[in-house]
Amino acid sequence: MGFKGTKAEKKILYDKKLVELLDEYTQVLICAADNVGSKQLQGIRQGLRPDSVVLMGKNTMMKRSIRIHAEKTGNKDYENLLPALVGNVGLIFTKGDLKEVREEISKYKVGAPARVGLVAPIDVVVPPGNTGLDPSQTSFFQVLNIPTKINKGTVEIIAPVELVHKGDKVGSSEAALLAKLGIRPFSYGLIVVNIYDNGSVFAPQVLDMTEDDLLEKFAAGVSTVAAISLALNYPTLAAVPHSFVNAYKNLLAIAVETEYSFPLAEKTKEYLKDPSKFAVAAAPASSTESAAAPEAAKVEEKVEEKEESDDDMGFSLFD
Repeated sequence: MGFKGTKAEKKILYDKKLVELLDEYTQVLICAADNVGSKQLQGIRQGLRPDSVVLMGKNTMMKRSIRIHAEKTGNKDYENLLPALVGNVGLIFTKGDLKEVREEISKYKVGAPARVGLVAPIDVVVPPGNTGLDPSQTSFFQVLNIPTKINKGTVEIIAPVELVHKGDKVGSSEAALLAKLGIRPFSYGLIVVNIYDNGSVFAPQVLDMTEDDLLEKFAAGVSTVAAISLALNYPTLAAVPHSFVNAYKNLLAIAVETEYSFPLAEKTKEYLKDPSKFAVAAAPASSTESAAAPEAAKVEEKVEEKEESDDDMGFSLFD
């Protein structure tokens, strides 16, 4: 049974609970709670225990409590939550893995009928097939321009029809037809829209990133920094390896064109003076390949001889 008291007492109790949660947890999932019923919310609360706590409330109350608590404690990180408290949202405080908690939240979705005036979160498509409705119901289909035919005394939809587009409001005819067909096109539940983690607020899509994605983005960033540094002749840690390589190339070019030399340049000069040494270096590899070819041919000949002898004795493997 909920707490029964005056509005002021309820606000004080709510403020106390929110402050305690802010002090205890460093991770918060901000979730949109449109069209989520109390029974559904109760199931979510039970499913997320004991590592997570769900807190719903008015945005003004949440913002006020967070702002006052941030001023009292001097922890301004809490204020990063304020811009995310827009619309019908709730807070889920958790100590568990953020990705696992989000996946657990997504399990608690329930089907819902298309009500008149509701904004469609997805496209609603009526599939083809027998509807089970008698021919007197064809007026619903005619109003919505749905191609039908009468088959064995019932109405049959000939082709799939996109009845409601995403973002459009459901009309009375669409709602009535979907109800007659027994189609519950929508499903509702808590949807994670933002995540707060130790003062940082980010989109839930960040949780879908793998280590390979992070390494790829990091490598791309390092490459960009190195390119800009080299173009501006501004030294950075990312550009140091490239600077050393370019410097070595310049020294090597000078050594080749002049009498100046150093140990690493000697080998290059030697190759340039006698290009045939390239062929000598590649010779062992080619000789190995040529030696391997006759060996393979011999093996094939032995296999063929063995097969022929088997055939002669009447033991052919392919009979």
